[in-house]
Amino acid sequence: MPKKIEAEKNDQKAGVEPGRFAYEGLDRAMHEKGRLAIMTSLLTHSQGLLFGDLKQLTSMTDGNLSRHLDVLRDAGLVEIWKGFEKRRPQTLCRITREGRKKFAEYLQQLEQVIQDAREEQVESENSRTKQSKPPGDWMPA
Repeated sequence: MPKKIEAEKNDQKAGVEPGRFAYEGLDRAMHEKGRLAIMTSLLTHSQGLLFGDLKQLTSMTDGNLSRHLDVLRDAGLVEIWKGFEKRRPQTLCRITREGRKKFAEYLQQLEQVIQDAREEQVESENSRTKQSKPPGDWMPA
């Protein structure tokens, strides 16, 4: 197990509260450009998408799309069906119920990130002061 994940689990067991801007709800399975594109595409197509259509919507290669789908499937967020259409093999990809639920939670967390950033930006613009040097003997790196 990677040390970072192990440390996070130890913190959770010890009851350590995450930092204000830790954004624990940003699910690692979805928090990647390609997987975010897949989840959004599947969410907007409730009957699912054929692999080729999903590939076109996300602008991914076969291998890249396949790998991202594996990660999402292993997390229980998407399901993959194999079948035939006009005697040709096809792969149908669909978002699961759990995937819809977790994606909604993920989007709520992203909205919190945006809200936090906007609040800070407004405060910064309202103060209209130039950024001053840090106190003491600090020097630019």
